[in-house]
Amino acid sequence: MTATSELDDSFHVFDTTLRDGAQREGINLTVADKLAIARHLDDFGVGFIEGGWPGANPRDTEFFARARQEIDFRHAQLVAFGATRRAGARASEDPQVKALLDSGAEVITLVAKSHDRHVELALRTTLDENLEMVRDTVSYLREQGRRVFVDCEHFFDGYRANPEYAKAVVRAAAEAGASVVILCDTNGGMLPAQVQAVVSTVLADTGARLGIHAQDDTGCAVANTLAAVDAGATHVQCTANGYGERVGNANLFPVVAALELKYGKKVLPEGALREMTRISHAIAEVVNLTPSTHQPYVGVSAFAHKAGLHASAIKVDPDLYQHIDPELVGNTMRMLVSDMAGRASIELKGKELGVDLGGDRELVGRVVERVKERELKGYTYEAADASFELLLRGEVEGRPLRYFEVESWRAIVEDRPDGTHANEATVKLYAKGERIVATAEGNGPVNALDRALRVALEKIYPQLAKLELVDYKVRILEGVHGTESTTRVLISTSDGSGEWSTVGVAENVIAASWQALEDAYTYGLLRAGVEPAE
Repeated sequence: MTATSELDDSFHVFDTTLRDGAQREGINLTVADKLAIARHLDDFGVGFIEGGWPGANPRDTEFFARARQEIDFRHAQLVAFGATRRAGARASEDPQVKALLDSGAEVITLVAKSHDRHVELALRTTLDENLEMVRDTVSYLREQGRRVFVDCEHFFDGYRANPEYAKAVVRAAAEAGASVVILCDTNGGMLPAQVQAVVSTVLADTGARLGIHAQDDTGCAVANTLAAVDAGATHVQCTANGYGERVGNANLFPVVAALELKYGKKVLPEGALREMTRISHAIAEVVNLTPSTHQPYVGVSAFAHKAGLHASAIKVDPDLYQHIDPELVGNTMRMLVSDMAGRASIELKGKELGVDLGGDRELVGRVVERVKERELKGYTYEAADASFELLLRGEVEGRPLRYFEVESWRAIVEDRPDGTHANEATVKLYAKGERIVATAEGNGPVNALDRALRVALEKIYPQLAKLELVDYKVRILEGVHGTESTTRVLISTSDGSGEWSTVGVAENVIAASWQALEDAYTYGLLRAGVEPAE
């Protein structure tokens, strides 16, 4: 269904995740995945969503058929991708051109060769015939009532080799009726100053409306995209989270954020920018890739502050160490607690966690020293907010936050003659005045301990039934006594509505895991609103 955008046609945000993004190694999208991503992108408010190459494979053909029936686009127009007609044929008789029309897409993007060597070696035709292929295909699709964009593949390399021919392809497309001609850095080898110079020249020499499509092989795709905008391009092609072949494409989210917040261009519907972090993470979930923690604007570390000097300044004014207010893109500021922490870091972190430190300088100083002391032993609190909150609340209350008292625990790994293994754990503890002994088996000693602890505590605290261990990381820290070493374990736990991380450090992995498990269950009960034991 055709979208009705509140934005004008003066600037285009064109997303190619469903085709270019799907070319990333490790991504394999089903039709359902593509439909889900298309909905997210439409929610975000991009103007165009390139859905794939109908006719080239059954999956893309099915996607277009289902998208017409199942998605009521509010902002975006669905775009079909294909190539110019074959050499020596007519566009009206070309099967793949017909498939583009059959897709039902009102906008079609054609890829055209603009590098003379590619024309002669890949297409095996003449330079003049390639120009005619562009003219014929564009004009035929225009006659069929379609809006046409043309991607000039390998444009920048072609321009370097034969600038007059590269510009001739741009003119042929524009004169035949293409709304926009996109200059593609297909090999991703360009730098921003080079892009800006070429786009400026081509714009002046052809008068065509130009767009930019940048690969990220030099790490400059976002910068190259913005350099093209500086030079006069009014159409940017990007992929969500920068997904794409090799090292990827220009990342949609920093490009859009820069256009809106740095350039002052209105390229999204009102309020859509605040959904950016959510949309980025949602698409990462669909493609089954962990969201990049250090991605600009939307990464969980994008507005995370660790150094004590930064924290002191942020306490006065957050803008002193942040280039934007994170809420503008749906993100949040985070204070990381580490051995670099000062008083300001602790005070800000306490405020973030909802723990009132009451301006108590002695208390804050005590927490700072405790953190530094424990991090010297191998603990890390910047990655374990839940363990830090338990430490902080314990200092505020003057005693550890406890829901149960452990008498003892043990884990047994048994090797059997038939080559199989058995893992069993026993936990003895006190909770609400009751002594509980629980034993459980698991697929490893840590899993057995987790199950035994759960069996013991669920009798008293049924709220723990929905807890689930979702991640487990082990790191062997550098030894200080010959071959001895220290083990650090980080555990992530979820209750279905949120996730938290805890840390344990000990001379062996089982003991370190037990510490992290204790904190995980204690914090789970705190989140559930259960009152600690007296």
